[in-house]
Amino acid sequence: MLSEFELIDRYFAKRTAKRTDVVTGIGDDAAVLAVPGHQKLIVAVDTLVSGVHFPINTTPYDIAYKALAVNLSDLAAMAAVPAWMTLSLTLPESSETWLKEFSEGLFSLADEFSIELVGGDTTRGPLSVTIQLMGVQSKDKATLLRSGARSGDLIYMTGFLGEAGLGLLVSQGKLPDIEIFKPTLERLQRPQARVELGQALSGLATSGIDISDGFLADLGHILTASHRGALLYLDAIPLSPVYQYLKKEGLTSQWGEVAEASYMPDLQFALNAGDDYELCFTLPPDKKEALKSIAASTGCMITQVGLVEQGANIKGIDALGHTVPLLQGGYQHF
Repeated sequence: MLSEFELIDRYFAKRTAKRTDVVTGIGDDAAVLAVPGHQKLIVAVDTLVSGVHFPINTTPYDIAYKALAVNLSDLAAMAAVPAWMTLSLTLPESSETWLKEFSEGLFSLADEFSIELVGGDTTRGPLSVTIQLMGVQSKDKATLLRSGARSGDLIYMTGFLGEAGLGLLVSQGKLPDIEIFKPTLERLQRPQARVELGQALSGLATSGIDISDGFLADLGHILTASHRGALLYLDAIPLSPVYQYLKKEGLTSQWGEVAEASYMPDLQFALNAGDDYELCFTLPPDKKEALKSIAASTGCMITQVGLVEQGANIKGIDALGHTVPLLQGGYQHF
């Protein structure tokens, strides 16, 4: 069995990218990073626990990939450029096979964004992964915060909602593991952070957040921080073709309480499922044309789904303008 320092050296220290702004990385009590004077430091941290944040049968590659991806999504929501990370890894045992696959998953994504692993910690215990990701942003660029939404702003989101939630149901055996659901498992296990788009929204969007705990919950965070309410266009919410298959096959009963409590179970599920790691942001109406150019240059699907209003609530309306009750749930840690 490998010792702590052997596993660090073999699977992490020698694999990481090497950046010129890292003065001292792995090997000392702390990292020394050279942050240029014209830049701000942006820091995010997330912990993933086995059986809580990922199914216990998740592959080591996917565990590592997601652990970094969720932090990348946080930095994307702040319009930052990722640069360095630390890793705290708690393992039941130091399995070389497990560590090899884990490190491959971690660095496959880290190398894509030139992120260097600069330190961390390894301990023995129940499987959990904590990554702290640090990024930079020019001081003359606006940091995208939750608190900037104004009445009259348009509400946008990227990608589709609810696919990762369906992937979780597949992994739990509540939906069949068939070909049409394969993309949902991919969305659950390897989310794609909208890093390029987030950076492009600096100075354009008035507020932003990544969709991790569920769209309604996360939009609610923006509205609470901005002291505003919202009108949500339910017919505009982008759902993937998988949902059409679910309706056709009558599988919505798998959604339990959500299906029983609403005549729109597919939409209610998507609005609350979480783990999407898309971006939700607000934009002044006069910036719509600029956003179209950004969408084209990044190749990112962006949909207007609502309007920021005075007030403190989220109101949903259907295509006919009828008010629809919304079941505001989202992931709760406690």
